[in-house]
Amino acid sequence: MNNFLFELKEGLLISLRAIRANKVRAILTTLGIVIGIASVVLMSTAIKGIDNAFQKGVASLGSDNLYIDKWEWFNNDIPWWEMRNRRNLSLDEYKKYKDLAKLPVATAPTVWSNQTIKYRERSVEFIILQGTNEEYIKTTNLSFSGGRFFNEIESNGGREVVVLGSEVAKKLFPRGGALDQTVKIKGHKFKVVGVLSEQGSWVMGNFNPDNQAFLPIQNVFKYFQSENLRSVTFNVRAANSTMVEAVKEEAVGIMRRVRGLKYNEMNDFSINQQEALLKTINQTVGVIQIAGLFITGLSLFVGAIGIMNIMFVSVKERTREIGIRKAIGAKRRTILGQFISESAIICLIGGMIGLVIAIILSLVINQFLPTSVQADAFILAIVISIITGILSGFAPAYMAAKLDPVEALRYE
Repeated sequence: MNNFLFELKEGLLISLRAIRANKVRAILTTLGIVIGIASVVLMSTAIKGIDNAFQKGVASLGSDNLYIDKWEWFNNDIPWWEMRNRRNLSLDEYKKYKDLAKLPVATAPTVWSNQTIKYRERSVEFIILQGTNEEYIKTTNLSFSGGRFFNEIESNGGREVVVLGSEVAKKLFPRGGALDQTVKIKGHKFKVVGVLSEQGSWVMGNFNPDNQAFLPIQNVFKYFQSENLRSVTFNVRAANSTMVEAVKEEAVGIMRRVRGLKYNEMNDFSINQQEALLKTINQTVGVIQIAGLFITGLSLFVGAIGIMNIMFVSVKERTREIGIRKAIGAKRRTILGQFISESAIICLIGGMIGLVIAIILSLVINQFLPTSVQADAFILAIVISIITGILSGFAPAYMAAKLDPVEALRYE
């Protein structure tokens, strides 16, 4: 055992001296590995960051929610023109549904309009105004950095009050102090009664609550659009995940009754679940991962070929040295271990450089897109580097180990 450790130590020292003696060649050799490792780590951090942001955004809306809507969100089996021709869901139908439904813990109607919100000289464009009622907050997991959601009196009376998402509040009030201020939406004044805390879901874009504003639903119909122009969505929250299917079955029966459908008529409404949303995003992330792994694998393959080529050159250049070592008693495994170690060390150095580059790039990208540097990225980089080094160095090392000492000593 001691002999083996001594041989391993000597092999590593010789490998390090060989790398130090050919610095430029070693640096150029590692470029492929650097690019490959940087790619795989960067891809891993980006995908993890996007996934975390999406999961956080979905969680903020409530994982036990159903959405009764005119449109089927993620079902390609129903033609879009058929859904377009469906009757809009109305506020009256929501009230009938609410009166008949027994299982939900909370329900809220929602309708949206795209508007510009202004405060003095500042303005924020393309903001989704969510018109809803006081129960909306019970159908979500949203929290507040200040203020509150509008109450039942304000909702039923159509008071000119508004709740701002965190990003909207930051842009309009960069120094804070949004509460009790008056903002203008299409010339109409609204008092800010609440500001939401940051949800941080970049993936959801304008549908992220950070980029939205909330006001009583009557005000959306009164100031921004006709009630007949856009369909109302019913947000329905079950008591827990085990009750979701029961709430869904009850909703189907009630909505068929409310809409006056006969037994042989198809549903002219849809009940959407976040499970379908999660499935869609997971499929998208899966495709991105496959494409990223292919690109990364290609980079590592090119890097491994480069290292293998350089190692063959190194064996040729050091043929006489190998012959001398074998002539004085070096075993095949010693020579084999020396060259595999040299290849692995080169790859490991390249991997560590690639890891540092990936982390720096992740921090830069995180200013625009979400990334998440995980501990497993470090392990992944090191393991891939060592495996690549062993595989790419094995053939040259095996050739070196098989050299005949007499022929090697005669090599010029």
